[in-house]
Amino acid sequence: MRGVCFESVERVDWIELADPQLLDPKDAIIQVEVAGMCGSDLHAFFGREQGLDTGTVMGHEFVGRVIEIGSEVRKIAVGDRVYAPFTTSCGTCFYCLRGLTSRCVHSQLFGWRSQGKGLHGGQSELVRVPWADGTVAKVPEGLSAESALLLGDNFSTGYFCAEMAAIDPSGVTVVIGCGSVGILSIIAAKLLGAANIIAIDMVPHRRAMAAAYGAVAVAPGPEALSLVMDRTQGRGADSVMELVGLPAAQELAFQLIRPGGVMSVIGCHTARQFAFSPVDAYDKNLTYRTGRCPARHYMDKLTQTVIDGQVKLDFMITHRFDPSRCVEAYDIFAHQKDGCLKAIFEM
Repeated sequence: MRGVCFESVERVDWIELADPQLLDPKDAIIQVEVAGMCGSDLHAFFGREQGLDTGTVMGHEFVGRVIEIGSEVRKIAVGDRVYAPFTTSCGTCFYCLRGLTSRCVHSQLFGWRSQGKGLHGGQSELVRVPWADGTVAKVPEGLSAESALLLGDNFSTGYFCAEMAAIDPSGVTVVIGCGSVGILSIIAAKLLGAANIIAIDMVPHRRAMAAAYGAVAVAPGPEALSLVMDRTQGRGADSVMELVGLPAAQELAFQLIRPGGVMSVIGCHTARQFAFSPVDAYDKNLTYRTGRCPARHYMDKLTQTVIDGQVKLDFMITHRFDPSRCVEAYDIFAHQKDGCLKAIFEM
């Protein structure tokens, strides 16, 4: 098979690899149809997150057909079309039974191999899925491959972020970072009752998209701070959703949150320390909520809302690439060129 592999910082390539094999009776092998590019892929791509092995297949978003299953797999069969979250989960452990599938005792992240251990990702022709019965789900009738892909990560994560934010329908909600997850967090916040949303992003086409979905969109800087303060009589926002994962975004979120407010963070931070101190948090009575989205749980929770048409997802995909064009694709996606919001590989 071939896969889009990490070669070094800011360098990927479409290379030949050995086909994955069943290593456990609970495994399945999936032939990938579509695979997504995600903002969290860029932490390794830019070298902000270190330790990824050279030759690791990138990506953790994929939809495809089952071509082989282990002897203990019961819930899917060869030929089924399935979608996956970005981590594996058994479905039966303490955490899975409580909906925290991202902290399954058997959890592994697709697209992360370090020192020879871990899983290859979904930006490949084939992918091995451990704990297949708990990890993947059949794509139901009426759900497109693109929508299934977004349910496996972006929409689930955006909704999770909005739920953690404890939305006050009468208050002010701020979204920092308007990539695909940020836009979907705006949509999720509106589903949860938010009526006054301020979106902050450096990229004009992302701000335009946020505005199209009901947010007042501004660039980071003094204007954003004054807008939030003007709308809250100087208090600050009731909820701030931070979806960037960089110290500057964390510092901005702290500046914008009111005393007693809720900061919901799903940006993948790699810094060793917070941009504010424990004393700062104490003095604001801050509630800080963060963590990896239990996407498998949210797939079950949110899929019907998409099938019913309450939420449309396909519009998020602005760019489609053959994986042989992965160098170009990563350049466009990583640097927000050509109005790129969400890019996928079509295998």
